[in-house]
Amino acid sequence: MKNQRIGILGGGQLGRMLIQKGLDWNIPFAVLDPDPQAPCASLAQFTCGKLTDHDTVVRFGEQSDIITIEIENVSTRALRTLEQMGKKVYPQPGIIELIQDKRTQKKFYSDRGIPTSDFILTTGLEDVKRNADFLPAVNKLGREGYDGRGVQVLRSKDDLPKAFDAPGLLEKLVDIDKEISVIVARNVEGKVSAFPAVEMVFHPVANLVEFLFSPAQLLPETARRAESIGCELITELRMTGILAVEMFVTREGGILVNEVAPRPHNSGHQTIEGNVTSQYEQHLRSILNLPLGNTSTTLPSAMVNLLGEEGHNGQARYLGLEGILDIPGVYVHLYGKQLTKPFRKMGHVTVVDRDMESLRKKATFVKNTLKVVAWPNRS
Repeated sequence: MKNQRIGILGGGQLGRMLIQKGLDWNIPFAVLDPDPQAPCASLAQFTCGKLTDHDTVVRFGEQSDIITIEIENVSTRALRTLEQMGKKVYPQPGIIELIQDKRTQKKFYSDRGIPTSDFILTTGLEDVKRNADFLPAVNKLGREGYDGRGVQVLRSKDDLPKAFDAPGLLEKLVDIDKEISVIVARNVEGKVSAFPAVEMVFHPVANLVEFLFSPAQLLPETARRAESIGCELITELRMTGILAVEMFVTREGGILVNEVAPRPHNSGHQTIEGNVTSQYEQHLRSILNLPLGNTSTTLPSAMVNLLGEEGHNGQARYLGLEGILDIPGVYVHLYGKQLTKPFRKMGHVTVVDRDMESLRKKATFVKNTLKVVAWPNRS
């Protein structure tokens, strides 16, 4: 493995945690990111450059044996060029292209009988208005929506003026009981494995995951069905690597696929402490064509996203850190981002506990105690 350099497109926290695991195995890494102060910058051979520029990505990829991603907004044309040069690219460029556009994602599910909510593809604002009878619905941008951006609910005709004036879709609003995620992996030779489903609780304003609980509190047959759908989806894609499959559980107990991400994901951070194998190790096992690891839960766990506080922009300061480090079963992960801004992901905290009630109390305490703010100006 020491002779297999892995190049990562993107230098954020997902790449950072992937490298941290890979260092245990003496794997050398290279990273490309447009931010010279990216979280990965000090952990690997680092190149500052644009992820969507063909020539920049090709020059970067030429120096590695395997190329992977930690963000989808990359030049897939460059990745195809690297494949033609004999480089291994996981996930494959065609899969990244499909997933880059939520429109092609939804069509892929529909064409293959994978359960998903009813939808209508739209070209822009006027097209959304012509489909007003489809409301209430979720209006999504086809491309470049990320971390809660590019997604909004249109409940009535009064909301139509704010619809996105770009290619996107209307997705029928469904009565949701829970939002869950299943992370699945497939190695080069086609072996597939799933992590137990986790339950996500979203911030009411930022539309970002605020809490995550593992395992999700589901009926056994619902949990098995969710894992089965995830495995079916990655097999249909014939993808190598890690795939996060976000799903809705309806009030009637049905399961609908919402969106997928072909990389390690926010909904799998807790696997570092809460599962036998972490999602980061599983991704490395997949792209190196090693046996997939045991995904069993070792202890119930919760993950709390550390988001920049509203009204705070500037040099990051962490308040309340000492107050949570005294709690048994609490693990803090800071991402090395120097600047905070409202709702920016600055880190996460994993909490493990054998008792679910105690786990939830600890997670709530962490959320209420640890705050990411900006240092006051000292002019």
